[in-house]
Amino acid sequence: MLIDSHCHLDAAEFGNAAAEIAQQAADAGVTWIVIPAVEQANFDTVAALAARLPQAVYALGIHPIYVPQAKESDLRLLRERVAVALHDERFVAIGEIGLDFFLRDLKQSLLREKQEYFYSEQLKIARDFDLPVILHVRRSQDSLLKYLRRIPVRGGIAHAFNGSYQQAQQFIALGFVLGFGGAMTFTRALQIRRLAAELDLSSIVLETDAPDISPAWLHPGMNSPVQLAQISAVLAELRGQPQAEIAHQTTENVARVLPRLGSLMMA
Repeated sequence: MLIDSHCHLDAAEFGNAAAEIAQQAADAGVTWIVIPAVEQANFDTVAALAARLPQAVYALGIHPIYVPQAKESDLRLLRERVAVALHDERFVAIGEIGLDFFLRDLKQSLLREKQEYFYSEQLKIARDFDLPVILHVRRSQDSLLKYLRRIPVRGGIAHAFNGSYQQAQQFIALGFVLGFGGAMTFTRALQIRRLAAELDLSSIVLETDAPDISPAWLHPGMNSPVQLAQISAVLAELRGQPQAEIAHQTTENVARVLPRLGSLMMA
């Protein structure tokens, strides 16, 4: 059993093939797929997709790349939608939220301030509803941690983690697990591979971020949750552990930090 803890299965790149791709992933051992929203315009889309696919769940949030065009009313809508979604067993987290200090346009001072405002306000929503968060972490680890200390939440997933070992330990201490996926499969990704090999397995989850971050054998092609089994094999090789052990523990880790999904798995 494997869980793709981060997959944008609603992306335009998949067209109308989401159900077919999800079934292919299930045939490859991927029993659950977590689909995070990125803006208010796709809140309905991810919820409907999770309702339609037997192995899908979803999160609601505003991604930092979509913050430039986001409005204050989007935050009010998110809070309203979360209150309603709590009655939907397929709703599992606030996400994808966070900070992106990699893209040049987003680093401009006004947009950086707006990113931080939207991030902090979404942390407050997660705190108020006692929900985990799915974090976008790109050259922003210390700033993310600063706000997490100010606005404590029940943890979650630091998606596509690429920070230092010390930063990793700080996220873990705050109740987060770290997502590893396609980037880990490149031999030149020394820091990511070192973290994947050295961190306690209880702190790691697997993801694809499909259709993005394709693994080495697909790059630069489109990624898919079908690739998760082979990604897990890379993690097993890096750690010198059986693939079955990797699959079991990473699945347990997702269920622990996303307890609403954990409850679904036990139903």
